[in-house]
Amino acid sequence: GAYFHAEYKWIDELREAYLKEADRPTIVAVGSGTINDLCKRMAEEVGERYVVIGTAASMDGYTSFGAAITKDGMKQTLSCKAPLGCLIDTEIAAAAPKEMAASGYADLIAKLPAGADWMLADLIGSEKIHPQAWDFVQKSLRKSLSNPAGVAAGDVDEIAGLCKGLIMSGFAMQAMGSSRPASGTEHQISHYWDMEDLCFNGQPVSHGFKVGIGTLVSTAILEYLLEQDLSNLDIDAAVAHWWQSYDELKAEFPKVYGSRGAHIRRAEIEMKTKYPTPEQLREELGVLKSAWNDIAPKLRMQIMPYAEVRECLRIVGAPYSIEQIGITPERLFETLRGVPYMRSRYFGLDLLCRIGKYYDFEVYLKQIMGI
Repeated sequence: GAYFHAEYKWIDELREAYLKEADRPTIVAVGSGTINDLCKRMAEEVGERYVVIGTAASMDGYTSFGAAITKDGMKQTLSCKAPLGCLIDTEIAAAAPKEMAASGYADLIAKLPAGADWMLADLIGSEKIHPQAWDFVQKSLRKSLSNPAGVAAGDVDEIAGLCKGLIMSGFAMQAMGSSRPASGTEHQISHYWDMEDLCFNGQPVSHGFKVGIGTLVSTAILEYLLEQDLSNLDIDAAVAHWWQSYDELKAEFPKVYGSRGAHIRRAEIEMKTKYPTPEQLREELGVLKSAWNDIAPKLRMQIMPYAEVRECLRIVGAPYSIEQIGITPERLFETLRGVPYMRSRYFGLDLLCRIGKYYDFEVYLKQIMGI
């Protein structure tokens, strides 16, 4: 069969077809992720609002502002209003193919390490926590994740709980006007693979399945960081080891991305705002060092242990090893080396790099993933 992604060319076609209609009908998106994002952005471009009828508990974008669209070879969140209304019949969602709910569950479990990433960004003053948005996502998150076996079995009540968690994540993104409440390192890994049109066995890998593997990596990053005593961090050594001028950094991009021109262009844009001066880096690491003994136990409470995340993904029917989505160890590490430059947002992966521990982490990740 033919598969299509949320690519901008389809929005062009939708817009053209819609504008040919004399009476400008109401825009109703019936489906899940790709359908919703395409209709959402098209509605924005024609100055209309739309309604979404979700058919599966497969992702958190139903109620969010913005649409994740691949444009000019880059995965981007394009600005557009959330739907006027969202309706999901939980019996229909429960009857959807099981891998769709598994994908939604994987998208939801990602909010645990994403929350920890946000806590780190809040600490250094990069993106302050928005209390309402935080509560929308985190307050009932553990409950929504508590029964992966029930989700896998298609239990209507468990699917309803999953739908609620996903919808609340969308509301959180609306409240803040940003995907920060629901997106951390794991989503950047997924977006990187989106830009490469990741397929396995001839089919595109779903958003949630990419994010689920990203969640394992993000969780591993945070657990590795928690094994470091950053209250004793040698800031001078870290700055000397990691920092280089922006021009020197820019010269590294062709080595990181090879001939991927879209990746290089994206990195140049994003790093103009993200890359710190030596003084800013010193200040950032100083804040982390002084606050580490206070924030470390909170980060530990926020995340689920790696082994538990892996088991939940296995039970729900989502991929729990990189091979299950066609990613080799070499490709995984190539991705991780490229991800920090692809988004101006601050993540746990950035901290890992800035304290000079990235390559030690690769060894650690190989061990716990058995690769």
